[in-house]
Amino acid sequence: MNELPDERLVEAALEGDEEAFIRLIGRYKRRVLNLVARFTLIRDEVDDICQEVFIKVYHRLRTYRNDAPFEHWLSRIAVNTCYDALRKKKLTRTYLSSLQALPFEIADPASEDGQSAKEAYELIYRGLAQLKAADRLVITLFELEEKSIREIAQLTGWGESKVKVRAFRARKALKKILEDNDHE
Repeated sequence: MNELPDERLVEAALEGDEEAFIRLIGRYKRRVLNLVARFTLIRDEVDDICQEVFIKVYHRLRTYRNDAPFEHWLSRIAVNTCYDALRKKKLTRTYLSSLQALPFEIADPASEDGQSAKEAYELIYRGLAQLKAADRLVITLFELEEKSIREIAQLTGWGESKVKVRAFRARKALKKILEDNDHE
C-alpha cells in the first residue's frame, strides 16, 4: 500500500476521515514520545503530555498551512506543550526520587556494572530538574535533541539571539548546579 503524504492525510482528516488522522498520528507518535521523554522522566507524565500534544494537534489541524513540513508544525506544538508543562511543574522530592527508578541503558565500558554511567546520567537529570523551565527547554533541545540555534528559534518562536543568550545562561546555570552538587 502506498503511503499518503502528510498533506493528503491532513486534508482527509479535515474532511472528517478519522482513519487519516490516526495514520498521521501513528506516523509521528514515536518521535513525539521521544521528544517529550527528554523533558520529563516520569512515565505517566510522558503519556499525559503526549496525549495533550495530540489533542492540540487535532484541535489546531485547521491552522496547519502546509508552508513547512507537517513534522515541523507538530514538533513546535510538542515543544510548546513541554515548555508549558515545565513551567507548571514544581520541583518535588517525588520527582527527584523518581530518578532513582529509571531504567539505565547506557553503560560505562570501564565499569562492569555501568554504575558510573548511571551516576552521571542521574547527575545530569538532577541538574536539569533544577533549572528554570526556559533554561531546561533550551538545554534539552540544543544538547539532547541536538537542534541548531535556528531550529530552536523556529520551534520556540524566540529570536536566534534570544536562543543563544538563553543557551549560554542555561549552560552556565547547569554548570553551577553540577559543581555545587559535586561539593556536597
